[in-house]
Amino acid sequence: MDHAGVLALYDRDMRAGARPDAPGARVECTGTVTRQVADDPGWNGVLWSDLDDTSADAAIADQIAFFTGLGRGFEWKLHGHDVPADLGSRLTAAGFAREPEETLMVAETAAPAPDAEPPAGVRLVPATDRAGVDLVVTVHEKVFGTDGTGLRRRLLARLDAAPDTVVAVVALVGDEPVGAARMELTPGTPFAGLWGGGTVEAWRGRGVYRALVAHRARTAAALGYRYLQVDASALSRPILKRLGFHPLTTTTPYVHGVRSRSLPSRRRAAVSGAPSTGRARRRPVPPGRSG
Repeated sequence: MDHAGVLALYDRDMRAGARPDAPGARVECTGTVTRQVADDPGWNGVLWSDLDDTSADAAIADQIAFFTGLGRGFEWKLHGHDVPADLGSRLTAAGFAREPEETLMVAETAAPAPDAEPPAGVRLVPATDRAGVDLVVTVHEKVFGTDGTGLRRRLLARLDAAPDTVVAVVALVGDEPVGAARMELTPGTPFAGLWGGGTVEAWRGRGVYRALVAHRARTAAALGYRYLQVDASALSRPILKRLGFHPLTTTTPYVHGVRSRSLPSRRRAAVSGAPSTGRARRRPVPPGRSG
């Protein structure tokens, strides 16, 4: 994989040229900053910036004033290759709270165990209606230990308004949900984002998570997407590496004005659901994001 080339594509399509990640959200480009603005419970934040030592502090102050004027907390999604090199320190000095660092990982859609099947007794079922979404949310709450009300609202709204941009799937044993995951699609780009993959504790280590990744990879490939991308926690990274994912850069949420767990989760809860843990991770996420 051409890591530098893929990262440049990601910056262009998923950050600087990002699309709104939910009905009612909008993406605004100011020239040096690309941000998403959304009503509750959507994700508000900065997706991309093109700053230097002389412009960074003023841009940070401008974004604080903008979102504060709307009465909203927001997230600045900082990537490891963003400039200036001390941008994270500048954000902290301006009052942002730094959240745990994750790793942006990418794989070709043909790479991650395309033939992996769920373990015996488990079947994967698409979640395309309210009943299916309720099952996904049930797993989310068990795995991440957080309230799934916002996730339910966002998933239902997206399935209703833009069903071609989201795929949700639940792993069932009989009628009991034991795993679930989402994939967010951005038409016109080569990237499909994996979010919210998780397995309930009793079923971890049996291949459910691997099957959920493979199912979404096959779906993305069939729809013409070349790459899968995920913000991986430290616990997810080894699993995803074994499935063919490559690290491109780091990503760190900096949150201003609200406690991080109150933010939606496109950027936040999307990647923390590795089968080996029930710990919640980041967050919503920005356009195309998760939770």
